[in-house]
Amino acid sequence: MKRNLIILFFFVIVSVVIFLMTREEKEKKNLPLRFVSLAWQERSIATNLSIVKEWNDQHPDLQVEYIQGTWNSAHDYLITAFETGDVPDIFHYESSVIIDYAMRGYLTDLAPYITTEMKNDILDVAWATVTRPNGEVGGIPFLIESLVVLYNKSLFDEAGIVPPTIEKPWTWDDLRKAAITLTKDTDGNNVIDQYGAGIGLRNSANIIMNTSISFGGSFFRKEGDHFIVKVKDEEKKLLQTIVDMIYKDKSVSPASIGESGAGMIPGFFSGKYAMLVGIGSWGRQQLVENAPKDFKWGVMPPLKAKTQMYGVSTQTLSIPKKSKRTKEAMMYIDYMLSSTNTARLALDDWMIPSRKSCLEMPEFKDTIGSWDITCSAVNTLGVGSWLGAPGYVEWKSRVANPVLQELFAGRLTVDEAAKRIERESNIVLSRYKKRGEVW
Repeated sequence: MKRNLIILFFFVIVSVVIFLMTREEKEKKNLPLRFVSLAWQERSIATNLSIVKEWNDQHPDLQVEYIQGTWNSAHDYLITAFETGDVPDIFHYESSVIIDYAMRGYLTDLAPYITTEMKNDILDVAWATVTRPNGEVGGIPFLIESLVVLYNKSLFDEAGIVPPTIEKPWTWDDLRKAAITLTKDTDGNNVIDQYGAGIGLRNSANIIMNTSISFGGSFFRKEGDHFIVKVKDEEKKLLQTIVDMIYKDKSVSPASIGESGAGMIPGFFSGKYAMLVGIGSWGRQQLVENAPKDFKWGVMPPLKAKTQMYGVSTQTLSIPKKSKRTKEAMMYIDYMLSSTNTARLALDDWMIPSRKSCLEMPEFKDTIGSWDITCSAVNTLGVGSWLGAPGYVEWKSRVANPVLQELFAGRLTVDEAAKRIERESNIVLSRYKKRGEVW
């Protein structure tokens, strides 16, 4: 009798445990997939929300919850999520940061889940920003960020300056000459009120790193499995060119030093700057939607130094390793990043789509909004040698941006800045070298 009670009790306990586990699993399946988006332009947010709604309408048993994040807080939020395990199922970020997450083991390798159609349609240069040498993929690249030069057509016409074309691009010397011509004291009070160019240099590491490639520079070099930083003649030439435009030619507004690219757009509208150099292609959205009615503008093809090659960065969708529903999350990513939806996202964020099929669409060959010139830049984009450098994100914020800020503010010479960048960079990188992290 006693033995039968023990057996009965055992079966009751097992049944309860199975019931609770089954219920918990069912509840997990019924919970929505959590998607953290960093879209910030109004139209882009609306498109993201629309795609989520369309998915939810078609998939009542697998809903997606849209969570609005911000670029300023995303890194801290995600690191906390990875460490605590309370992760979103899908998150939007950029290639230069998710590389670090992949090396630290935070991300699901998406390579086994990528369809042949997606693999073949996304540009090789976009895949290169997220793919480790062992073939692991940390995120799906869907938008390509590129730097452009915007120019005021009316001011060019008044000065008799013929803008460059895809067939006849400008060199940096051409830009410099035009900037000098366009710098004027228009009211005769001995104060410059129209500068040839504005360059948002408040946080200039991205501009400098991606532009240095066209000068033959890279800053980062690999020794074995590890990275070091060297600032040689190629890197110095770009830095000296910008310094000379600010202080020798006086053709770049000194206000540039403390401004971001977006912060200079109102001055571009008012004629304070004839050109905006090194602003993201997304800046065109501000011009289309907010420029005065009579304001005429254009986009230049990539400037040529030794080459027209520039560094590429992509925006990505990733799945944390601690997400319990990788397959379901990838189903949504496949849907969100279809050719049609990728085109919608690119158009409303004013960036280059990563898919070849999108680039063949007439919208991305249109002269209105300079989509034709902007998208032609895919042929001049490459991956910087810093790809996979452990500590790159910290290096930008703790070394590159502060030292470059001092350089462009006139507190350092180019040679002094070069020495500081080398010394301080390698202190930061040495800490990561001890961790043994390798891309």
